[in-house]
Amino acid sequence: MNTQTDGLLIVGEDLCEQLVGRSQAFDAVQSVFAAMASGGARNFPVIREALGYADALYGFKSGFDRDGQVLGVKSGGYWPGNADKGLTNHQSTVFLFDPDTGQLSALVGGNYLTAVRTAASSAVSIAQLARKDAKVLGMVGAGHQSAFQLRAAAEQRDFEKVVAWNPHPDMLPRLAAVADEIGLEFEAVSQQELGAQADVIITITSAFEPLLMKDWIKPGTHLACMGTDTKGKMEVDPELVTSATVFTDEVAQSLTIGEAQHAAGTGALTESAITPIGAVINGDHPGRTGADEITLFDGTGVGLQDLAVASVAARLADEAGLAQRVAL
Repeated sequence: MNTQTDGLLIVGEDLCEQLVGRSQAFDAVQSVFAAMASGGARNFPVIREALGYADALYGFKSGFDRDGQVLGVKSGGYWPGNADKGLTNHQSTVFLFDPDTGQLSALVGGNYLTAVRTAASSAVSIAQLARKDAKVLGMVGAGHQSAFQLRAAAEQRDFEKVVAWNPHPDMLPRLAAVADEIGLEFEAVSQQELGAQADVIITITSAFEPLLMKDWIKPGTHLACMGTDTKGKMEVDPELVTSATVFTDEVAQSLTIGEAQHAAGTGALTESAITPIGAVINGDHPGRTGADEITLFDGTGVGLQDLAVASVAARLADEAGLAQRVAL
C-alpha cells in the first residue's frame, strides 16, 4: 500500500469483525509466532502502567515483523468499570506504519481484534500441544473473552463437553449458551472437578492468586493460561507451572509479566525451561512427547499478534474498498 498516494486507511471495529474471522486470526498468529522463533520478527519492550484513575491500566505494545513486513504499535489498556457502561473492559487501537518510509498507513480498531487474536493464541497452543484424543474442555473464567476462547478452542479438537468455573457463577449461563450453540454439553463444576475432568484447560481471568492447584490436574492435560499479562497476576499454582512442560509466546514476557513470573521469581523455573511456541510450529521442538505429559502455554499477549491481525484487517478492507481513507 503506497501511503503517499493512497492516504491513511481507517478500519473501524465493525469492519474488523466483518472481515477477520477465527481462521484468519489463527493463521496470522501462528505465522507470527513462527517468525518470532526464527528471528524474523521481534517485539519491542512493553509499556504498561496504572493510570491512578478509573482503576485503569494503559500501555503500548509494538514490534516489527520483517518476514510479514508489518510495523506498528497497539495503544490501549484495561478499564474495569467499562462493563457497567455497556463497553468492553479492554479498549485499544492499532497504528500501522509503512516499514519502508515510517509513514502512518492505517488506524485499526483493536477491541475485537484483541479478543480474536487472544483466542487464536490459545487455539494455536491446543493445535500444537494438546492430546489428539482430548474430549473435555475446561474453562476457568466466564467474562467477555471466554466466548472467543471457547469457540476457537472447539475447532482444534473433537471435544464433547465443556466444564466451567467462574468466581461469579451468575456469569456462567452466557458461556453455557455458546457451548450449546456449537453442540457441546456444558457443566458448571468446582475447580477441583474441572481439573479432574478436563483434558484441555483455558484460564482467562484477571486473578492475582492461584485458581488451579497442581494436585487437581490429571496427567496429559494441556493448559492455556491466558489471563496473566501484568506483574503480580497469577492464575495457577506455581508448582503446577514448574511440574509442566512450559511453552510461551515470548520467553522474556513469560518470565516478567506472564504466568511463569512467580516460579521464575523463586528460582524454581529457569529461562531455559521455557520454549517459544514458534519453535514447535517451525519443527525445531517436538512439543508434547508423551500422553501423560502436562503441557502449559503461557499466553502473555505480544504486540506482534495485534499487528498481524490488524494487518489482515487493513488488507482485506483495502481490497474490498470498504475502509475510509483520509489524506495525511
